[in-house]
Amino acid sequence: MTFSLAARCPRTGMLGVAVTTSSIAVGSRCAFARARIGAVLTQHRTDPRLGPAGLDLLAHGKTAQEAIDALIASTPHHGWRQLAIVDNAGRTAHFSGKKIASIHGGAVGEGVVAVGNILKDAGVPAAMVRDFARAPERPLAERLVGALAAGLAAGGEIHPLASAALVIAHRESFPYVDLRVDDDPQPIARLEALWRLYAPQAEDYVNRALNPDDAPGFGEVTR
Repeated sequence: MTFSLAARCPRTGMLGVAVTTSSIAVGSRCAFARARIGAVLTQHRTDPRLGPAGLDLLAHGKTAQEAIDALIASTPHHGWRQLAIVDNAGRTAHFSGKKIASIHGGAVGEGVVAVGNILKDAGVPAAMVRDFARAPERPLAERLVGALAAGLAAGGEIHPLASAALVIAHRESFPYVDLRVDDDPQPIARLEALWRLYAPQAEDYVNRALNPDDAPGFGEVTR
């Protein structure tokens, strides 16, 4: 019960995913990204193990399509699964299992792939891709969250949404952004608001990890 997208920004090298659904805690199950490796979405009767497994395949040199093919071949219940991958070269691939009975599908653009299931309209993934491509100068996070909003405007899911998540990987082993909304009647709008709050501080949090002596203290008493 999910619609989502994964993308790579060629300007910055950032890799990210954004996802929303009618169940709780989508960010803990569906969205995975690793700096300089790729981003993976796993959804519909979700197997969260497929996210890290897909990233490991990319890390060992597989393309997005090769990683998808390997996941399908090694997953006995792949008929229930929906997957999407973007690799570090911006190549994309997606898969929807034959046991998915609801309206579902996927769409790709330059460096972006979108998928969805239990949708009101089969055009939701394409609407997300179109919105993502609309203004490539925007920050990746803004483009990802904006694309979720476009997917909702195009019909979204058949059930009311309850959770949303945004994960972006950039340079370091830890996420550059990892924001989650749970049990909210408007999770996409709340996720957008969280990003606006977080954006001015994103680089500062990286600096706190790498250069704590010189990083801003965020209200700490400093000497």
